[in-house]
Amino acid sequence: MALQNSGAISLDDIHVEAGGTSGTSASINDSDIRDMIDKSDGAEASFQEYYGASSQTHVAGSGGQTTTSGNYKFHYFNSSGQFQVSSIGSGGPSNTIDYIVIAGGGSGGVSHSQPADCLSVGGGGGAGGYTTGTFSGTVGNHSVTIGGGGSGQTPGSGAHASGSNSSLSGVSTATGGGGGGYRTNTAVVNGENGGSGGGGNTQGQIATGISGQGNNGGMGEHRYSNPTHGGQYFPTAGHGGGGGGKGSAAPDSQGTWGAYFGLEFHGGRVAQDGGNGSSTGNANYNSGTRAGGGGGDCKIYANYSNRTAEGKAGGGDGGRHFYTSAGTVLSPTSATANSGSGGGGGNSTGYLGGRSGNSGSGGSGIVMVRYQYQG
Repeated sequence: MALQNSGAISLDDIHVEAGGTSGTSASINDSDIRDMIDKSDGAEASFQEYYGASSQTHVAGSGGQTTTSGNYKFHYFNSSGQFQVSSIGSGGPSNTIDYIVIAGGGSGGVSHSQPADCLSVGGGGGAGGYTTGTFSGTVGNHSVTIGGGGSGQTPGSGAHASGSNSSLSGVSTATGGGGGGYRTNTAVVNGENGGSGGGGNTQGQIATGISGQGNNGGMGEHRYSNPTHGGQYFPTAGHGGGGGGKGSAAPDSQGTWGAYFGLEFHGGRVAQDGGNGSSTGNANYNSGTRAGGGGGDCKIYANYSNRTAEGKAGGGDGGRHFYTSAGTVLSPTSATANSGSGGGGGNSTGYLGGRSGNSGSGGSGIVMVRYQYQG
């Protein structure tokens, strides 16, 4: 509480405001008393100069872009830089700094050009790791590193790319999201583990997320025609799994049976959506939802679905293409910049239909901090 603005003021009043105990020895040249009015050692001072003076200080920082809400200031970094603390909170104001660190999201997977069947679909990219918490302010610099999203891959490459880590030095590091699964000419490649795991190809294992940062990617799925309705097996659908998100794991791909040319086929539903994102953490300056998984790629036998697998929280949507030439091919999309979300899964080619194109790139990460700067 600040000293009064008029009337009698004593050295003891000033001493107590500076944090001393009433009745104990003090001098107007004591450093804690001089600091209240920015006097140098040995400089003359009058009691009247202490009217309204306070020993309270607030956290003060610089770097990145800033905004305020009430008594709080937010800094957010869309690119790497420095968060500089020049003053700490004392004498009542909080010295706690809230933070959120989100890594870059993984790209969707894109399968090789052969085989051109329902097995060759790409999983969605996993969200970048998302960490949140608090630390105590100390005067000094914190390096801020913003992780890039994994780059979308070209058709026929049989590849994926994980996102890069983001960090607030000395405080927290978030791990990049895993790239989505895919298929080469000869083998299935699982989605990558990461902050959140990448979505799976139609075969392979679940990619795992890091506890406290994200969640697992979803499994892909492939189905064949039911031999009891048509007398033969026939590949009819391939659905890539969605990438995991901070808010939830991606659900596994699933579908319903339909009929085409006398065969049962699995085409009533497309590949699975990405896992949900999150808006948790006091440092979230705009309450935005980030770090969602990318949607998986979909190959179905004919145009029985108009839906694509959705990316969440700015994540990329999965592509859609067809085993036959029927239907409208849709390309996967990339995640929004600084969302930390995963890119959509793609595919190199359809059998008779067109390819869905490059897999989507993951979104770059972001770092946010908040502290009490007044009040």
